[in-house]
Amino acid sequence: MNSFLIGFAVIAFVSTLVGGLLVFKYKHMMPYVFSFAAGTLIAVTFLEILPESLKLAESSNIPIRSILITIVLSFFLYNFIERFFVTHPVHEHDGHGHIMGPIGAGSLVIHSFFDGAAIGAAFQVSTELGLVVAMAVVFHDFTDGINTVTLMLKNKQTSKNAFIFLIMAALAPVVGLLLTTYLDLPSKILAFLLAFFAGEFIYIGAAMLVPETKETKKSTMFAMAAGIAAIIVLTSLVKI
Repeated sequence: MNSFLIGFAVIAFVSTLVGGLLVFKYKHMMPYVFSFAAGTLIAVTFLEILPESLKLAESSNIPIRSILITIVLSFFLYNFIERFFVTHPVHEHDGHGHIMGPIGAGSLVIHSFFDGAAIGAAFQVSTELGLVVAMAVVFHDFTDGINTVTLMLKNKQTSKNAFIFLIMAALAPVVGLLLTTYLDLPSKILAFLLAFFAGEFIYIGAAMLVPETKETKKSTMFAMAAGIAAIIVLTSLVKI
């Protein structure tokens, strides 16, 4: 297996795990982490994933409209998942663990799996695309760890259960990456997969992460700008 893939599988696992474990100790820094991750996801989508998807579609004679519809449907799907499974009001008088904790955290585990699959699919297109997507996913996985633990604890689940779901969320991108690595995907499938991941990343970056920073200091915008700049620099370097 490509050494890059092994390395990023390990990094994705550690990033998710550390994000969950540090959710309390460095809670005041979380808005900056969310902003930086949002910047990387939005930038990598429009600078790398979408152009590559359109390029593959053109070479495979796939209508561009089909790619754009896939992006819209992916965006809607993640909106649906978050609205009905991840976000749920918690009543303070609930004396036991709320079922929406495991359901919400489980949904995050599933989309962490797709994060890993995005890395594997990107590496099948090119090493350059794989590197850029992997970097963006690693930053996002940190926030996945944070959100997994937060969802569990907010829904009055035990720390033990929260840790179990954190481990699952950390392993999910590794499994997704390994699975897509061993599948030889044709260009047509890769074109639609990248479009699906483009819709996912746009939603996560713009609709999930950015709102987490709206009630914090305006300086979080510098963190987002840093995330965008990091992807711009990275995409420039890998193409030299």
